[in-house]
Amino acid sequence: MEDRKVFMKEAITLALSNVKNSHGGPFGAVVVKEGVVIGSGTNQVTASNDPTAHAEIVAIREATTKLGTFDLTGCEIYASCEPCPMCLGAIYWAKITKLYYAATKDDAAKADFDDSYIYKEFALPKNERTMVSLQMMRDDAVKVFEAWNKSDQKVPY
Repeated sequence: MEDRKVFMKEAITLALSNVKNSHGGPFGAVVVKEGVVIGSGTNQVTASNDPTAHAEIVAIREATTKLGTFDLTGCEIYASCEPCPMCLGAIYWAKITKLYYAATKDDAAKADFDDSYIYKEFALPKNERTMVSLQMMRDDAVKVFEAWNKSDQKVPY
């Protein structure tokens, strides 16, 4: 339990440092494997003009680079705030085993980081969402999946 508090404190400290240095939003995260931090990140959205540069994504990228694998099975992530839908998806895709977070999405919303509209959009049928989403050229795209299925070069994930 003490180790977990140390890692969460590090994530929160990263978030506060990011605010003080004006490098991005008030978010920090660390990825830990076997009691060692292997990736850390802060929100870099405004600093990098990259809307995907959330603290969790930055930490995951650093961890996967350090380990040389896209599979973070056995790792834990400590986030200063409950992850947004994108980050939660990335955590699942990375196969991280445990997620610990401090502040909630409701706390974030009070600071004008409100993701509730995304959750609402996901729940709607595609034709009722605010972003127009149109399917096209499906047959051509399906051929790519067929080529993937036949490939002896594919790396499953």
